[in-house]
Amino acid sequence: MVSTQRQQAEHEPIARVLPLLTVPHLDREFDYLVAAEQSDAAQPGVRVRIRFHGRLVDGFILERRSDTDHVGKLGWLDRVVSDERVLTPEVRRLVDAVAARYAGTRADVLRLAVPPRHAATEKTFPDPPGPPVTVRPVDVSGWAAYNRGEQYLAALRDGRAARAVWQALPGERWPERLAEAAAETVAAGRGALIIVPDQRDVDAVHAAARALVAESAVVALSAGLGPSERYRRWLSVLRGHARLVIGTRSAVFAPVADLGLVMVWDDGDDTLAEPRAPYPHARDVAMLRAHQVRCAALIGGYARTAEAQALVRTKWAHDLVAARAVVRARAPRVVAVEDSGYQQERDPAARTARLPSMALRAARSALDAGAPVLVQVPRRGYVPALACARCRTVARCRHCTGPLSLPDRDTAGVLCRWCGRTERTPRCTRCGSDAVRAVVVGARRTAEELGRAFPGTTVITSGGDTVVAAVPARPALVVATPGAEPVAAEGYGAALLLDGWALLGRQDLRAAEDALRRWMAAAALVRSRADGGVVAVVAESVIPTVQALVRWDPVGHAEGELDARAEVGLPPAVHMAAIDGALESVHALLDAAELPDGAELLGPVDLPLGARRPPGVPAEGPVHRMLVRVPRDRGLALAAALRRATGVLSARRDQQPVRVQIDPLHIG
Repeated sequence: MVSTQRQQAEHEPIARVLPLLTVPHLDREFDYLVAAEQSDAAQPGVRVRIRFHGRLVDGFILERRSDTDHVGKLGWLDRVVSDERVLTPEVRRLVDAVAARYAGTRADVLRLAVPPRHAATEKTFPDPPGPPVTVRPVDVSGWAAYNRGEQYLAALRDGRAARAVWQALPGERWPERLAEAAAETVAAGRGALIIVPDQRDVDAVHAAARALVAESAVVALSAGLGPSERYRRWLSVLRGHARLVIGTRSAVFAPVADLGLVMVWDDGDDTLAEPRAPYPHARDVAMLRAHQVRCAALIGGYARTAEAQALVRTKWAHDLVAARAVVRARAPRVVAVEDSGYQQERDPAARTARLPSMALRAARSALDAGAPVLVQVPRRGYVPALACARCRTVARCRHCTGPLSLPDRDTAGVLCRWCGRTERTPRCTRCGSDAVRAVVVGARRTAEELGRAFPGTTVITSGGDTVVAAVPARPALVVATPGAEPVAAEGYGAALLLDGWALLGRQDLRAAEDALRRWMAAAALVRSRADGGVVAVVAESVIPTVQALVRWDPVGHAEGELDARAEVGLPPAVHMAAIDGALESVHALLDAAELPDGAELLGPVDLPLGARRPPGVPAEGPVHRMLVRVPRDRGLALAAALRRATGVLSARRDQQPVRVQIDPLHIG
């Protein structure tokens, strides 16, 4: 009875609303009547509550209209949650593009793009922006080491849409370089956005940015913030207070006004890939945004991905690299040593530390010179992976097939890393042997061994929940897992990269690329060759990835990766969709999809080991994967076809859900 007493708005009484519903077939707009008292607040971009199919749901107003194409009676907006226009036109276009690119729903993308409302913060936040942003003069000498580096910063000052893939030099203070590029953009009166993999990187870039840009204009966004603080910082971006945004993957959607530059550091880090539907990658979203708003873009890192190299090859971006003479002067000496020639009779300590003699000598020389030594170990823990001592079959749990590990030297039996069950008498499923051996030795075990080999030397471990940010410039052995390497005050004297085969031998199509990225990130922390810096990688020197590290040639390695993927038809040379679910549901989706011409179907195969099961699929049922491959120029057509087919199956409700991922990081 209340609705009959309402008076509709005099001007544009129809609101077109996108409800935040999880089902794909309802990813469309619906028209609602706007009451007169709601008219001022019910503007495009605001949050509203609507009644949909008998229940209240959240939504966003996309536009106000004077007419409707709906045949029948319209319902009323239940209420306007807030008059804050949280969905800006630029972010809305980006949300549409991401949903189309990844065959997802706009509601899923909006959950990533717009944080939940915090009413108290919204009401108390100051509305008008402060005085104009002050930017300190930028010293561009750090960019002078790169060909066209100074020209790139000049283009940012001029407001031009310069796009580059930056190859950072070893030992480069990359947070300062990114902050300098952002400061030049802010000084030109435009906004800047910096995307980094984790919180430690956010803190480093934030500290560097505050040294150049007024603190009130710099904001850091990350998942670790509480709801109130995150919404407060996000509001400061929306209302124009903050001009420089630094954050992790979801910050790529931040509503920066007049965006002039978007930067992504270390795009090969898998934390930049969103684990929630529609599974977008922050690098691709950033490039989509740069293309839409015609702003500058920069992808940087010590290593280079095949995707970044594809941008250079297609002339979408240009190279920003240093001359070879500069690279050789800044890089440490890198040597590859075999782990089979231990010379145990000549050097018993080498056997104790499981290090080749050359690596051991490099570590001792660095310690004698008063410098810390970095030891990179692929995995944390004690012995995180076991195999049969007789036939080398990976030891797996009898209950869940998870990998078995030895968490501590005093542990009785072995432990499953998936279900947590203890196996007191493990037995090989292939040959029946009850003897096991270490496949990978973890950081804790390595720290024990090094402590015995270097008595009296401080041993520091970094990894997992205990990440050390920095170490002083004094003798110490720093055992770290990839990505957790502390920064040494004056650089490491040496770095030992152990168990290279564990990184290169993974059953992953990106194993070589990822191994080089991890190695270079560690080697870049070592002093230059002229200062005595040595990096010893324990791996076969004939492997192309190892050679790329020895030569410090990430661009050449990326070129080779791109060519190799083109030969076998893998992204980024093509576009590929991975469809996971029950076999009958996967076939039903493909039957409903009008795939573009030239589409290839590959599979079905079992879901790759280690991949998460699709949400909504019963835990007891088998899961299969089908791959659909299309040429590069038909990626949007493939995504559109799968998006429509997903909506059709969702409306039928006669099939189990399936998961669609476009260009996933791990194909199988």
